[in-house]
Amino acid sequence: MKLHFFTIPAQYPEAMQQVLNVFCAQHRVLSIEKHFVDLGEASFWSICVTIIEGDPQNPLKAPSAKRTAIDYREVLSEQAFSIYIKLRELRKNLATQEGIPVYALFSNEQLAEMVTRPVTTLTELAEIAGIGKARIEKYGHAFVDVLLASLAEQQKVEEPPIKDETSTR
Repeated sequence: MKLHFFTIPAQYPEAMQQVLNVFCAQHRVLSIEKHFVDLGEASFWSICVTIIEGDPQNPLKAPSAKRTAIDYREVLSEQAFSIYIKLRELRKNLATQEGIPVYALFSNEQLAEMVTRPVTTLTELAEIAGIGKARIEKYGHAFVDVLLASLAEQQKVEEPPIKDETSTR
């Protein structure tokens, strides 16, 4: 990402507007921030344009960034991976029912974060990047239920057996 700054005078802005429009047409614009600076007759717009760097010959083409696939079987513990698999199955079932791609529900990265935190409430689910209110309202309860059930199941397995204190001597 790169930042570019423009100053467009409030009086007679046409020339600088053209410069800004040409610049924006030639780059992949990520965001634009603008602020009006009131200095009477010398007032102007201060504009910051954030662009994504890419091929200057083809500005609409995204820069080639190789995404490496993460093998969560290697990254997560055995217990965390078993919960991750349950979440993937739930995601697949819900996506199939609704006729949408699985990544429209949650990404693999989001599922892995649900397991590693671990998430036990809707509030904690909302803290994961990219998970908004709509997804939480629609799918949150189902995923938190699976997480809670899996955690409870693991705690039962980890509890040491209770010693029988009534044994005869």
